[in-house]
Amino acid sequence: MFEIGSSLREARLRQGLDFPEIEQATKIRAKYLRALEEEQFDLLPAQTYVRGFLRSYADYLGLDPQLYVDEFTSRYVVGEDDAMVRPRRSPPPRTAPRLQSRAVMLALLGIALVATLVIVAWKAGNANKPAIVGLRSTSTASTPAATARPKPRATLVARLEVTAADATTLQVHRGSVNGPLVFEGTLDKGKSMVFAGRRLWLEVARPEVLSTKLNGRVVRLPRGVKTVVVTARGVRPSSGA
Repeated sequence: MFEIGSSLREARLRQGLDFPEIEQATKIRAKYLRALEEEQFDLLPAQTYVRGFLRSYADYLGLDPQLYVDEFTSRYVVGEDDAMVRPRRSPPPRTAPRLQSRAVMLALLGIALVATLVIVAWKAGNANKPAIVGLRSTSTASTPAATARPKPRATLVARLEVTAADATTLQVHRGSVNGPLVFEGTLDKGKSMVFAGRRLWLEVARPEVLSTKLNGRVVRLPRGVKTVVVTARGVRPSSGA
């Protein structure tokens, strides 16, 4: 068993991420992200939302989403699948005489007949009304013109996933070479890591052994270039900034 909230918080702080930046990328409100880290799950609308938010948040931080969903389910979800069984009620005995049933039927028929006559009379009255020339329908005149909604702005966060076909050293800074250090070490063969930020600076000893995805699409590192800059728009060689 591990602590869900503290694990999410450590992963976020290790990557130097803030709630507004994550909220923009995941579409999860900052107060719910904070509730996940503090394990205040009762602040979220329902258990279904908790599972969905945990899955999205963990995936964004490069963690195993299913591990967090399973841990939450095992610790906090109790009796969700237990069906509530209600005793069947026996129908009341039929004690009403036939005369009462006939009276009810006749009353219903009378109500239906009156309603039909009212509808027919109303339609006939509307058909005989004279048309007034030049009078416009108020509903048409008062209907405001449809306004075009502004298109949502594309996210400016770069989410980079790197997978090593062979071991290589890797150094990642946020912003520039002088920015906060996100990772420094060896990425072993077959291992993957995810980094997120508006601008990432990478130095790779063996770029040819890395396969990369930027915001879910496959991208290639420039050949023969060991330092690159990554933004949401793409990957380019670093100029040393």
